Amino acid sequence: MMNRRKFLAGMGATLPLVSAGVSFATTPKKADKPNIILVMADDQGWGDVGYNGHPFVKTPSLDAMAKDAFVFDRFYAAAPVCSPTRASVMTGRTAFRSKVISHGHYMRPHEQTMGETLKAAGYVTGLFGKLHLGSGQPNTPCNPGGMGFDEWAIGLNYFDNNPYLSHNGAVKRRKGKGSVILMDDTIEFLKKHKGGDEPMFAVAWFPSPHSPHEELPAGSIRYRGKAMASYYQEITLLDQQLGRLRKELKSMGIADNTILWYCSDNGGLNPKTSGGREKKGSIYEGGLRVPGILEWPARKLKGRTAVPASTCDMYPTLMAMAGVELVAPHTLDGIDVSDVIFDKAETRSKPIGFWHGLQGGQSTKSDAVLKDIMDKQRAKAALPHNAHRMKKDVNQFPQFPENTARGHAAWNDWPWKLHRIGGKKYELYNLEKDPGERNDLAKDPKHRTQLEGMKKELNAWMKSVIQSLNGKDYKKK
Repeated sequence: MMNRRKFLAGMGATLPLVSAGVSFATTPKKADKPNIILVMADDQGWGDVGYNGHPFVKTPSLDAMAKDAFVFDRFYAAAPVCSPTRASVMTGRTAFRSKVISHGHYMRPHEQTMGETLKAAGYVTGLFGKLHLGSGQPNTPCNPGGMGFDEWAIGLNYFDNNPYLSHNGAVKRRKGKGSVILMDDTIEFLKKHKGGDEPMFAVAWFPSPHSPHEELPAGSIRYRGKAMASYYQEITLLDQQLGRLRKELKSMGIADNTILWYCSDNGGLNPKTSGGREKKGSIYEGGLRVPGILEWPARKLKGRTAVPASTCDMYPTLMAMAGVELVAPHTLDGIDVSDVIFDKAETRSKPIGFWHGLQGGQSTKSDAVLKDIMDKQRAKAALPHNAHRMKKDVNQFPQFPENTARGHAAWNDWPWKLHRIGGKKYELYNLEKDPGERNDLAKDPKHRTQLEGMKKELNAWMKSVIQSLNGKDYKKK
């Protein structure tokens, strides 16, 4: 595997002495540190679960987890499409900062990831399922190994039945349902390491319920005659696999001291159930609001909060909960919301920013690319896509003007939400009174002070994001 530190030093990056910024002298013993498992659906909206009142989709495992654990009623994906949200989970930063502007873009290896931080803190780390942040080839800092993961079996994008997956850089075709296979791999990782000296960090990122919806759940559930039946079938399939994971954690005797956090990577495909206006691909609530459940039996987490939280918050929050020092070398957009989780706070200390549409996405045909790599590996030939798929453009830093405002941005300062659409169009909504974002208050003189204050904050945040995108965070001091 390429030495990440050597690669980054060649890029002129400023690096902490310890990649993860963890103080080893104060690192707690294994018995003091919880296992951490992150599970994420691909395109499941806030309302696409039984516990949020969906009229027919069956999600008994999620419903049971919601009953037993802590529920975020206003949990947000950091972006309305998949790759940027995944980058936000890994870095605690809005994804534009790491150059993941839309789907298919690679995350810059300059970033300090949750995988690196936990690995440096003594965790054994694994990532399974849909990556969509980088490469599946060996010898690149853009594969999961370069992101701090000891073991990995991934698709480059979504996958369905009989997928091609890269296991630590070696590509194989696997037989079966993709969502079942990724859970097979996750459970195998947990069983392998549960008796070891290290706590475990596992990431299980489902390829479902992303279209084309070819996977079917176990049993006779088919939702015949229902609109978008195949979409909801895959939601039930992933629900079954989540239930399987929770059962296995209990069987292995590790459920009690395991933090299990479930969410989705963006809003759903049906605007009627996504949790607000519009759906996936939109900065309105329906494109961002997703299920969010956090379980930690040892701490008896229970309840439901309306305090907003986002996928950017997962990194700093989990480090605080696990007792791992996080010394972030770059600006974080997420905050530690553990006080909200432990019922010690009723508000968040920082608004949540969103931005989409600065640039378009990049197509990633996972099976086609990985099959090509597999064929070359078997023939012991030179691997394909070296220039494009090994590192893409992570070594490039095109400079955007700092006042760039292309696309659609938003600033959630609960209960207010300000939208900036393109150059100068603004919309203002009170989400508490108007969750559907229908009554634009931007031109109401009664809210002029609120509008102007939020405009100033949003525009300053957007400027900061562009500075990061331009590479300011990585310059030597």
